[in-house]
Amino acid sequence: MSRRCELTGKAVLTGHKVSHSNHKTKRTFRPNLVNVSLISEALGQSVRLRVSAHALRSVEHRGGLDAFLAKASTLELSQNARDLKRKIAKASAEPAQVAS
Repeated sequence: MSRRCELTGKAVLTGHKVSHSNHKTKRTFRPNLVNVSLISEALGQSVRLRVSAHALRSVEHRGGLDAFLAKASTLELSQNARDLKRKIAKASAEPAQVAS
């Protein structure tokens, strides 16, 4: 399993740890990944994702998983999240057709 957020694409970065004497050694900056269950209102079910803490805050700020995926670029989403975005778009489009 890769260390990559499924919603924002945030991944491991590399850099230097710099000592007081300015000696540089390699280190990695890992994202704070959390396994969470997010509820999709359009699908009516919960979805398990591995997302960063920053992405979790963004999901709450935008008003839930459905709203976050509607605005998110498909390039930064994982394949699992892309499939979920497609299912949510299809499910939210069906009630609009029935009402017409």
